[in-house]
Amino acid sequence: MDIFIFVVNLIGTVAFAASGSMIGLKKNMDIFGVCILGLTTATGGGVIRDLLLGLTPPMAFQDPTSALVALATSAVFFSRRVRHVLMHSQRWYDLLLFWMDTLGLGAFSVIGVQLAFSQAEEPTFFLLVFVGTITGVGGGVLRDLLAQEVPYIFVKHVYACASLAGAALCAGMWNHVSSVDAMSVGMAAVVIIRALAAHYHWNLPKSKF
Repeated sequence: MDIFIFVVNLIGTVAFAASGSMIGLKKNMDIFGVCILGLTTATGGGVIRDLLLGLTPPMAFQDPTSALVALATSAVFFSRRVRHVLMHSQRWYDLLLFWMDTLGLGAFSVIGVQLAFSQAEEPTFFLLVFVGTITGVGGGVLRDLLAQEVPYIFVKHVYACASLAGAALCAGMWNHVSSVDAMSVGMAAVVIIRALAAHYHWNLPKSKF
């Protein structure tokens, strides 16, 4: 179980660090800005989660592993060769950003549920889903605010709803199957919903005047 959680957390960290650094590249930030954006995206949701659960200082400040992985990933994306590929092909940029965001969202949504189960005294279903969703979307919201963008969760491909669905499925299955199975199904649900939303151009209704 510990190895599984480590792998899922690593997937989420790398994926979100990649998406954050890609936004930084698009904004023509220097290497410091790209790394900070990647780090914030990868660890921001977890920091908010830990504060909600009363875990202080947050785990990101106790164990530097995730931060170092996020910074290393961001540095790789800032490298000349990777920048050349991404910045000269809008199709590859959009595709990679979508899948990195999707993998990070799925991984962190179920990691949030798992941690809420292990840390909360009375882990209600609402708490589990809320913490899972906040863990999933929190880093992306901070990333977009730092990059002066409208947060992605409000405008693109059923983003927060996918996280909600995955977290709810994981939390609902937790006491009926193994935790690995519950997390795997929850993560898969997020990825599938996001993929279907992108393929069929699903979006929530928007305000129009």
